[in-house]
Amino acid sequence: MSEQLRSVREVIREEPVMHQPILAAVAGGGLTIAEIAERIGHPTHEVVYWVMGMRRYGHLVEDTEADDDGYFHYSATSTEARA
Repeated sequence: MSEQLRSVREVIREEPVMHQPILAAVAGGGLTIAEIAERIGHPTHEVVYWVMGMRRYGHLVEDTEADDDGYFHYSATSTEARA
């Protein structure tokens, strides 16, 4: 593997910095984690940590139903959309 993986601790530490790029990515509508990762240019495995943290603390909300492939779409909460 040519790319060295960062430690989980290092990835999680970046979550507050990643709020704005992620919220900007989902501003046009709900996206899957893979779509968010593509838009912000970060690996999917890192974006999972950031999206789950943002979901836990009320910055993002997931659709109630998964799409046909089993993936959920995440959108900004109404509070974050106004900010």
